[in-house]
Amino acid sequence: MNERDNPAHPAAAGPAPLEALGPGVLHYPLRAVAADAGADLDTLPYTVRLLLENHAHLVATGKAGPEGLRALARPGSVPAGGAAFQPARVVLQDFSGVPVVLDLAALRASAVRGGLDARAVGPVIPADLVVDHSVRVDRSGTADALRINMDLEFARNHERYALLRWAEQAFDGFRVVPPGAGIVHQVNLERLAKVVTLTEGPGPRLARPDTVLGTDSHTPMVGALGVLGWGVGGIEATTVLLGEPVLLTAPRVVGVRLTGRLPAGSTATDLVLTLTERLRRHGVVGAFVEFFGDGCARLTVPDRATVANMAPDYGATTALFPVDEETLRYLRATGRTAEHVELVERFLRAQGLFRAEGSDAKVRYAEEVTLDLGEVEPCVAGPGRPDQRLPLHAVAATLEAVRASGPAEQRTLRPGDGSVFIAALTSCTNTSHPGAMLTAGLVAQRAVRYGLEVPPWVKTSLAPGSRTVPAYLDRAGVLPALEQLGFHVVAFGCTTCHGMSGELLPEAARAVAADGVLGTAVLSGNRNFEGRVHPQVKAAYLASPGLVVAYALAGTVARDLTKEPVGVTPEGQEVYLADLWPSPEEVEAAVRASVGPELYEAAYADLYDGGQRWRGLDAADGDLYVWPDGSDYILEPPYIEPVNRPAVVSAPGGAEGDLVGARILALLGDAVSTDHISPVGPIQPDSDPGRHLSGLGLSTAEFNSFGARRGNHHVMVRGTFGSPRLRNALAGGREGPWTRRSPEGELESIHDAAERYRADGVPLIVVAGREYGCGSARDWAAKGTALLGVRAVLAGSFERIHRSNLVGMGVLPLLFPAGTDRDSLRLDGTEEIDLGGIAALSPGGEITVRVRRAGGSDSVFAAAAAVESDREVAYLAAGGVLPYTAARLLREHGRTAADSP
Repeated sequence: MNERDNPAHPAAAGPAPLEALGPGVLHYPLRAVAADAGADLDTLPYTVRLLLENHAHLVATGKAGPEGLRALARPGSVPAGGAAFQPARVVLQDFSGVPVVLDLAALRASAVRGGLDARAVGPVIPADLVVDHSVRVDRSGTADALRINMDLEFARNHERYALLRWAEQAFDGFRVVPPGAGIVHQVNLERLAKVVTLTEGPGPRLARPDTVLGTDSHTPMVGALGVLGWGVGGIEATTVLLGEPVLLTAPRVVGVRLTGRLPAGSTATDLVLTLTERLRRHGVVGAFVEFFGDGCARLTVPDRATVANMAPDYGATTALFPVDEETLRYLRATGRTAEHVELVERFLRAQGLFRAEGSDAKVRYAEEVTLDLGEVEPCVAGPGRPDQRLPLHAVAATLEAVRASGPAEQRTLRPGDGSVFIAALTSCTNTSHPGAMLTAGLVAQRAVRYGLEVPPWVKTSLAPGSRTVPAYLDRAGVLPALEQLGFHVVAFGCTTCHGMSGELLPEAARAVAADGVLGTAVLSGNRNFEGRVHPQVKAAYLASPGLVVAYALAGTVARDLTKEPVGVTPEGQEVYLADLWPSPEEVEAAVRASVGPELYEAAYADLYDGGQRWRGLDAADGDLYVWPDGSDYILEPPYIEPVNRPAVVSAPGGAEGDLVGARILALLGDAVSTDHISPVGPIQPDSDPGRHLSGLGLSTAEFNSFGARRGNHHVMVRGTFGSPRLRNALAGGREGPWTRRSPEGELESIHDAAERYRADGVPLIVVAGREYGCGSARDWAAKGTALLGVRAVLAGSFERIHRSNLVGMGVLPLLFPAGTDRDSLRLDGTEEIDLGGIAALSPGGEITVRVRRAGGSDSVFAAAAAVESDREVAYLAAGGVLPYTAARLLREHGRTAADSP
């Protein structure tokens, strides 16, 4: 039974007496909860207030102790075991959601084999899975692009979609938003998010803040509505769905004070790229970021959504704009009912969760950062990271770092270095923003009036996050101009931003193949890590939608758009960016005239229907999933039982559980992203996974992408560390999935080397620099690592989600001692590594690392375990969170198992 459906829940004994909010509606008085915990509510960040309210409900239902309330209310105090958090709901996208469904199906099958009823395993938290990541831009620049791309999407993915159709009927509280509805974060912002929820069932209902965890790292976008949420890996999402609260240390909340207002010509995209650079420099990894100050009132919810979306890109766990009058205005504008908006305001004001003018004056943050919005200038980020902010005049100079040939020819009708091969209006970051999208439309409209055209090597596309976007673009009269420039709607989903760009246009592909041209991409997205957007594009720049159109017209980034023309009219007149860019007043007028609640009501009227093609999928039914014979997409996961990996052998005198004789599989540098570890884009025929699929009799056209193949562990493990841009120091300068196996010294693929190590009973470790695992919340970056036989990762620092995913797969994350790294410790990859003290592992405890070199010069140092709770220690001991969960289910339902026939 879902907690929201439990009629007994509102009557549960809580940390403070329930109070009436209105007829038939109760709530826990948060001010009293804070007072009982020894805090003045008005001094607590809104993020902490929401965590406090959430933990109070867990205390009331017996899932957590009151010590967590005291720790949250008193910064710096950390209770044993941490504070607990359980979201009101979970959101998933299909690339990360399909593995979650497979894990649930496998856990259910394991439980049945253990004598339990199938229904003992299933979500106890409501979940929505939005199918938005599987569409690829195969067709672009034509009126039929959307239809053709959706046809190909269903043809490639029907087996995965049939699995989701089975899950809809097999799991209570699990809903699927079919393909073509939009991007998960935009759907969440415009429809799924309630801001305040009410329990269902007979008797009084309990009002609670809406909270969410999602399997996409950009889940914090919903923080624009004051909804607390963040991204988790699919492994953690599975345990959350099964009722396990997330354990938190006392949060470090960084307050970002916004002052002033954005100047004319600067957009919310420019703001978030500026913040990403500044907050990365300040250091907010693992922190909760909360925005305050008079500048917040001058940002619309779409502005705020653009800023909150990129929380993982500036390193934060999440980002929050507390609810205020602008939030209420947005709820009304997007079709929420007047009754619901009234409930939101009444509840949040009663709870001290509504930010009114001056109400944040007493709030105390762990740290503060100030940004004057008036300082924000037009910019992009690139060529390979979201925090590489560049003012427009500096873009061309960055090509020198990645240049493959001589200087660009800037005025010729042929592509040269810096040519824009992909110009994509894509991703939730900006297609959530009517003002930004209408700016792009007005730029296109003026360009068409001047007679400007997009060069023939530029692949243009428009992939809105919501079906409302083409509706208001059309109503504003700018959609025809965008289409004339080739920006036809190609999909309602995430495309170029996560590597589903499709093939380059023929002229661009020839330029790369024949001349080695350094091609670029410009996209209104949030991710541009190396090799992510397209394997033939070496530099990618994040930009506002209006600048994407401008760079598409210019056809190159090797031009200073602040001084040089975007293009030339047929009559020879030079046209500059200032000639194309609309004023703030023009954009505001276009938004007022074209955007209304009726568009949102129409877009979401049949959100879960999917049409005949979705409903007609040949999907199985029943409580147990029947694993299809001979499938190359859907296989039963191999890691519900502890991962098959070499046994740990103790050296003479060593303790049981010590790791002895491990070899280094990969010796990596800083900022290795989850894209480097587990690519998401198309599978190449000359790769290990490509050869595996060829061996199954599949043609190259049937390979699909790594994201779509996440239900096939044979493909995914072969693709681990498979990025063509991976730089492994053991590969002797060769980029890609290569390593040199010790002690033989043979150069071979990482997968082949791992298999030979496995055959010899040799455990493995990975050594890396700082920010290891940055990027997407990709659980397969950890799953693949574990399946290769890697037992530990020693790094300078870890990004939050990947660290958690490693623990969830039974891989021990370790930190170099302060002030050291692989170079200062003279690690070259030929050593044998022993890890001592694993059996006595404790949160944050030390592991003894012994480095044994061929010449006999051993060295020893202490590495800190990046393990945050006793629960994580238990996960590691069990071989991962899924084996731990399977064992827990059997323990909790032991009587059922014993009574089963």
